[in-house]
Amino acid sequence: LLAAYRLYLRWGTRSGPGGAARQGEAAALPRMKRRDFSLEQLREFDGARNPRILLAVNGKVFDVTKGSKFYGPEGPYGIFAGRDASRGLATFCLDKDALRDEYDDLSDLNAVQMESVREWEMQFKEKYDYVGRLLKPGEEPSEYTDEEDTKDHTKQE
Repeated sequence: LLAAYRLYLRWGTRSGPGGAARQGEAAALPRMKRRDFSLEQLREFDGARNPRILLAVNGKVFDVTKGSKFYGPEGPYGIFAGRDASRGLATFCLDKDALRDEYDDLSDLNAVQMESVREWEMQFKEKYDYVGRLLKPGEEPSEYTDEEDTKDHTKQE
């Protein structure tokens, strides 16, 4: 399962039944402006309430909408949509038990699991747009300029 998922991240999606329509819908969405998210704000972007799908890995929020076949409500990794996926990815767990409803500082993960989280973060950075940070409780969002936003997006492409 993990190997297949890593191949997906590396080589992209193939449209299956209904996948092309959903991917077309995703392509029609404008690029998201950079902003930071609380856990509550992130949950709105689960592919059901909002067509855009975001998830967080290691404190960074990524727009995974173009992977809606995988992260959408019926997708095999849909459990991560609108959530912090760090713990689930670190422990290779796709159960609700791997998701926290409050901010997860990951402090109880061991060194191997933390290294895995960092590797996942790098893979998401290569494949998807980074759209902001996941805020800790009480942390204030950053103010991003249009110039920073454009520079970061073109750097990724």
